[in-house]
This record gives sequence, structure tokens and C-alpha cells, in this order.
Amino acid sequence: MQYFHFVLGLALVLVLALLGNRRGWRNIKVRYIIQLLVVELALAWFMLNSSVGLAIISGFAAGFTKLLEFAKQGTDFVFGGLLNEGAFSFFLMVLMPIVFISVLIGILQYIRLLPLIIRGIGTVLAKINGMGKLESFNAISSMIVGQSENFIALKNILPHMNEKQMYTLAATAMSTVSMSIVGAYMQMIEPRYVVAALILNMFSTFVVLSLINPYEPDNTVTDAKSLAEGDEHHTPKQENFFEMLGEYIMAGFSVAVIVAAMLVGFIALIAMINYLFELAFGVNFQHVMGYIFYPVAWIIGIPSGEALQAGSVMATKLVTNEFVAMMDLGKIAAQLSPRTIGMLSIFMVSFANFSSIGIIAGAVKALNEEKGNMVSRFGLKLVYGSTLVSLLSAVIAGVML
Repeated sequence: MQYFHFVLGLALVLVLALLGNRRGWRNIKVRYIIQLLVVELALAWFMLNSSVGLAIISGFAAGFTKLLEFAKQGTDFVFGGLLNEGAFSFFLMVLMPIVFISVLIGILQYIRLLPLIIRGIGTVLAKINGMGKLESFNAISSMIVGQSENFIALKNILPHMNEKQMYTLAATAMSTVSMSIVGAYMQMIEPRYVVAALILNMFSTFVVLSLINPYEPDNTVTDAKSLAEGDEHHTPKQENFFEMLGEYIMAGFSVAVIVAAMLVGFIALIAMINYLFELAFGVNFQHVMGYIFYPVAWIIGIPSGEALQAGSVMATKLVTNEFVAMMDLGKIAAQLSPRTIGMLSIFMVSFANFSSIGIIAGAVKALNEEKGNMVSRFGLKLVYGSTLVSLLSAVIAGVML
């Protein structure tokens, strides 16, 4: 039955991706899609089933756990007196570590190690996905520095990007997550699923984009190298080490505050909508959304007895954000099987939600107004494609769990 749902879920994602391609299927490269799926399945097995893969993921997660302990020392020094003993503050204990992780990213960028990683992995990916160097570098860069910050490195070539290229760059950014925020996720869901999702989403993105937005890549773009080398404002020539530290500390704090503000707004809004739905229909809004996503959850392999609750979590992630959905999953985790929890966890680790349209469009518009308006126009298609990426990663993980 598990393999039946894998085939069914894979077919669903591929068909929906094809349906999202309104301009013909001429440029679809079937060989690369099959190649990507084979590599992704192998990676999923390695990360989720093999002893070596599990050891590597456990080591990576343990490393992040240690970093979070260091971050906690800074948080405790500044805010420790605000908490009662044994109390929990989401902002202080989950979001504040983003500041420290942001600093580490800044240091790696400053010493030029991060650009080498981006360029090395990007070059390998370009040989596997058939999508070109710029697109491959962008996938790695988005995963490390974030969906909005990444576009700074693209500012010089944005004027030359056509609609298909802009869709690929924006969808890639929406389909992944920033490394600075990974530590926060690891405090809400099992760390190994966070690590696995980071890798799987990258390959799922290339599969979905190859179907929904196929085109011949332009490997003559000279700024692909510039993208791999990072933002010119974060180089030793532009600022000294301590100026860089201050910049990344403030950037990390800004991300934490923005996430906190979005949570306050979204959770309050969902609470109000749930209340109004219960008054009018006797059932809350998230329960209704669960019915909409129920067939999708069942098709990708979540047991029918858990599909309604799973569908509600998936819908919540789409209409709000991944943090709200992760908190909802935590409330019902005891009622779900480990496999369902794993698939939902993989599904949630991405920025694929409606609020990301404004974030990405705003980031691009600040650099190039014309391209920012272009991103806004295909905003719904961005969410559509990025949600298919999350579904594909969940399907791939599900067959290995």
C-alpha cells in the first residue's frame, strides 16, 4: 500500500505541475526529471534509512543543537530575568537564536568560505538538473542566505531576466528555507526531518520547475560567478570584520522580529476566523480547510484516519506560515503515526505560503521595480509551484519512512 500511494502521490504532483504549464511542454527534458527523481530517492533512503546517513544527519543536528546552546547563553544574559523558572517563551527560546546563526553565516561569508560552498555545490547541481549555472547557484544561495536577502546578489542581472527566469529564481527562493532559521525549526519538529527537507526540497524544486516552467538555460550569464561569490557589500574590501558582525546581528534580529510579528498577526487572525466559523457553522475554519486538503493528504500516503488532521496542518501552513503549522502539529502529534509526523514535518520546511509572495516581490521590487511587479503578477503560480515542491518532498520521504 505504501508503494501504491508513492506512485499515486508522484503522479499527482507531476500532473499538477504539467497543468500549471500553460505555454507548452516543448522544452521539458524528461531525462533530467528521471535523473533528478532517482538521485532524490537515493538521497532520501540514505538520509532516512541508512546507518551512515542517519549518523551524518544526527551529527549535523547535534551541531545545531550545540549552536543553539551558545545562542541561549546570549539570550539568557539579556532576557533571562523575564522568564519564570521552567517557563517557555517562543520569541526568546525559538526566535532569538536566529541572531546567532545569522552571525555565523556572516562570518562564513566574510572569510569567503560560503561562496566556495555555493559555487562548488552549484556546479555539481548544474550537471544533474539541466537548468544552468545561475539557477543552480541561486538554489544553494537561497537555502543559505534566505529568500529575500539572496536577490541582493542578483541585482546587477535582474534587468536582463525574462519572465521564465524570474519565475525560476523566485520559486526556488520560496521552495526552500534560510539556514539562519533552521535552528528555530529544530526546536519544534524532529531535527532529522529538517535536515532531510533541506536537501529534498532542492531536488524537488528542480523537478517541479522542469515541468511547470521549462526553458533553455543561458549559461553565458557572467554574473552566475558573482552570485556564487556573494554580495559585494559583504566582502573584506567594503567593511571590516566588526562592521560585518554588527550588520548580520541586526539582520538576524530583524528576521526574528518579523517572524514574531507575522505570528502575532496570523495566529490572532486564525483565532478570530475560527470563532466566526464556529458561530456560523458549528465547526472551525481549520477543520473546513482540513476537508479541502484531505484527498491530497490521503493520496500522498497519509492514512485515511489521520488525513483530515494532516490536511488541516497542511492548509494552515499554506494560508499562514510554517511556524503556525508546526505549532498545530505539536498539539496533535500524539494522535498521529510516526510516518505521518515525518511526512508533515518534511512538507512544512519551506517558505511556500501566501505571505511569501509579498516578501519576495518586495525584495525584488526594492532592487528593480519592473521585475518586482512581474513577480507580483505570477504570485499565485509561485505558491502553486512551491507547494507542489513540498508535496513531492513529502511523497519521496514517505516511501522511505
